[in-house]
Amino acid sequence: MLAGFLPFFVIVYAVSKAVYKFKIYRVEVHHKALPENFENLKIVHISDLHLGSFGNRYRILNRAITLINDLDADLILFTGDLVNNFAWELRGWDSVLEKLSAKKGKYAILGNHDYGDYSEWDNPEDKVRNFEAIKGFYKAIDFKLLLNESITITKNDQKLAILGVENWGLPPFRQDGDLEKALEKVKDIPFKILLSHDPSHWDEEVLGQTDIALTLSGHTHGMQAGVKIMGKQWSPIKYKYKRWAGLYQEKEQFLYVTRGLGWIGFPGRLGMRPEITFIELKRNAD
Repeated sequence: MLAGFLPFFVIVYAVSKAVYKFKIYRVEVHHKALPENFENLKIVHISDLHLGSFGNRYRILNRAITLINDLDADLILFTGDLVNNFAWELRGWDSVLEKLSAKKGKYAILGNHDYGDYSEWDNPEDKVRNFEAIKGFYKAIDFKLLLNESITITKNDQKLAILGVENWGLPPFRQDGDLEKALEKVKDIPFKILLSHDPSHWDEEVLGQTDIALTLSGHTHGMQAGVKIMGKQWSPIKYKYKRWAGLYQEKEQFLYVTRGLGWIGFPGRLGMRPEITFIELKRNAD
């Protein structure tokens, strides 16, 4: 009887509680190229909201907004998948997401679900209008959407660059990201942060081929299921993605993959809580 009921109760907990039990992951990134004036820069990284999965349960996500704002971040960086597919999923969410607060700005990119590819459309124009509405939503919540472009933050004559590319993933995912275009105006800035939705992009075009210090990604959700034992984590998603959750480092380049805030498909999370990532940048003198 126990063997029969235990899986049932685990699934019930995953669907009713764990899927909305937001967790703050705290990370420090040490890098010698970080300008002195940006020491201790505080970044909140979020991704994969999939607002259509929340329906109109605004109060639930409001809890995450409060947790984020209490971190008093300098930057909020969102790495895509705002919706599941449709612009109508955004109804009412502007009044929730506009509350997000960051002292130096809020920036975002698109994920694979934001292009409207996961549906049949009556005509191409409808798909274009859907896409434009999703992109336009970012203005309503005071985020700058980066479309293969960069911005520069200056503090006392020292600079830091934030780059954002459109979705770039291994087939069958689309590859609209143009990293070279995003780098054009900031090649001479020593410390760069790249927003790229799919972590596969890091190995394919970033690692060892650029001097981008930190890349932030989402997309995998940690498969919304996994286990963590004695400091080690495992999820079936590791058989599809080499980098699927947490911080990765290769020499002087870092990648952080968030487990995401929302959900899609299975309406729950097992051992893979929805994530708010709090990253502090530190100078490394070595």
